[in-house]
Amino acid sequence: MPEYLAPGVFIEEIERGPKPIEGVATSTAAFLGECERGPVRPRLVTGYGEFLRLFGDVFDDAKYLPFGVKAFFDNGGRRCYISRIVGEGATTAALDDSGYTLTANGPGEAGNRIWARVLPATTQAVPTGGTDPEPIGFRLQLAYFGREVPGGLFDPFHEDNIDRLPRPVLVEDYDDLSLDPESSAYWEKMIGETTSALITLEVAAGTAVPTGTDPVFSAPLVDGGDGDAPTVAHFRGRTDEAGNAIVDPTDFRGLAALDLDLYRDVAIVHAPGIGNGNDDEFAIQEAIITHCELNRFRFAVLDSARGQNDVGLPTLQPRNRKATQYGAFYYPWYHTPHPRTGVKTLVPPGAAACGIYALTDNTRGVWKAPANVPVAGAIDLEYNINTGTQEVLNPRGVNCIRRFPGRGIRMWGARTLAADPLWKYVSVRRLFIFLEASIYNSTQWVVFEPNDPKLWARVKQSVTLFLRTQWREGALFGTKEEEAFSVSVGFDTMTEDDIMNGRLIVEIGIAPVRPAEFVIFRVFQKTIEAKS
Repeated sequence: MPEYLAPGVFIEEIERGPKPIEGVATSTAAFLGECERGPVRPRLVTGYGEFLRLFGDVFDDAKYLPFGVKAFFDNGGRRCYISRIVGEGATTAALDDSGYTLTANGPGEAGNRIWARVLPATTQAVPTGGTDPEPIGFRLQLAYFGREVPGGLFDPFHEDNIDRLPRPVLVEDYDDLSLDPESSAYWEKMIGETTSALITLEVAAGTAVPTGTDPVFSAPLVDGGDGDAPTVAHFRGRTDEAGNAIVDPTDFRGLAALDLDLYRDVAIVHAPGIGNGNDDEFAIQEAIITHCELNRFRFAVLDSARGQNDVGLPTLQPRNRKATQYGAFYYPWYHTPHPRTGVKTLVPPGAAACGIYALTDNTRGVWKAPANVPVAGAIDLEYNINTGTQEVLNPRGVNCIRRFPGRGIRMWGARTLAADPLWKYVSVRRLFIFLEASIYNSTQWVVFEPNDPKLWARVKQSVTLFLRTQWREGALFGTKEEEAFSVSVGFDTMTEDDIMNGRLIVEIGIAPVRPAEFVIFRVFQKTIEAKS
């Protein structure tokens, strides 16, 4: 308590009552896979247009991450981290000219399609003691093309070549950049990994401000290469494109990067197009499942392999390879219009499922099963499933997409890959993730508080108020509060040895709502009884 030595009136702010528990977000996804270009550290995108700007368009119809991102946002997703995966031997395009060093934002051949031009700034001023106006800094122009522009043949910025070259896909123009570190327009403040979708810039000390009107240079970035196809080691993210182990955690990629606190809001993890059709793809799926199991607050969404029809259905048993309550498996692939050409294209189902998770979470709640929802963008299925087929697949934990006459193509399954029937529903597992993560995040203040009945009462009240809110919203089963949940803390949950060793143990019982998976109407004939 504060010490008072002089007479007077003093105001003290004190804490009384429970601290509120805030519910965590459950709809933020992380997608892993190959992109046309872009950074290898995870970046948040909030729309398909932002993804196109940062990571490029569909560049290979067999690389499904761009298709997946579009499906995620089309089906209700709002936030998605993109973790670009590159294979061994990939190199980053760069350009070093006249004291200016430009480096593509990420490895890959696409960096060679970036053309850069540095010229004097548009704005001019008369220097002290001078008579003629001079540029106050420099101007940087960048253009990204859908295909490589032959270096040295055409300058895409020259007006004579406008009709001789394809239009750039993306253009960035930074004018009046200063070489003075004290200026608010200093180049290092204006251009960086988070501002330019194409490059990072370094200007050597002592570089002079360009004068006149002619460009300092106009040239493409060079020496970018795609390297080999990524392996499971690259998805795990502790190996760089040179094949070396990454030591600095801030340089981690893939799943390892998602373990950093910067990405703690991720709740759904998915690698579009990575099915379980071969051992390499299964190893990647297994790495994603293990990541979610160790994190405990994340859920894996898994794709089936392409081309699995009625002949391959007997082998479609994902739980036999990896049983987990932290993942769900989706089948079959479906047809959707190609984002660029509009041609009917076959894409994997998992990304649409992630979007439906987000849609259901935001409109109904995480406790609502993400099923019986139309799959936006789906125009046909690779394999049409009937009720008899689903009767075989559903108990195996295969969540099916089905076509219903008059109702369209719908997500028609909501099971995990758990062997334990207590955790067989996606909504139950994700509800517990939501509750556990919310309580964990909002009770950090308890650590090192005096472990006495006053603390126990505050913690119990905080958890009780939070669970009461969830029960009233429909997340918990029961007509009475005591049927829906229970919270116990005190000498019923702790021994003297626990207290002496600094342990505070709270036991929470929760009755989750489960989906009405099988709706049965029992109809019978009612006889008419004669009245006397």
